[in-house]
Amino acid sequence: MLKVKNKIYLSWDDVNQLVDTLCDNILKQEIPVKSVFGLKRGGLIPAVMVSHKLGLPWSDVMLPDTLVIDDICDSGITLRDCVCSYTAVLHYKPHTANFEPTVSATIHKGDEWIIYPDR
Repeated sequence: MLKVKNKIYLSWDDVNQLVDTLCDNILKQEIPVKSVFGLKRGGLIPAVMVSHKLGLPWSDVMLPDTLVIDDICDSGITLRDCVCSYTAVLHYKPHTANFEPTVSATIHKGDEWIIYPDR
């Protein structure tokens, strides 16, 4: 992780560690999910990683027992509008979000812009 001014740049190693933590938290909370769905763009890669690590099938639709994953819950609007029972994120910003995900890898209390790796 590299912090420059008001931005935090994550590496793929950072993302992998966050996904590991997210998977641990999913298992600890005993969330009864049967499949994983990733929200387009930010949630696709973490969702595939969670699917592999937990041995859960990928779903093309949001079913009641599907875990919907996104990279960050900043405002919360994207996740709030999902028709699903369970949500998960790598970063949750409770001070800016109007929605609380079911589970997160980490709570981010700062106002920095989090930049995920693009290649």
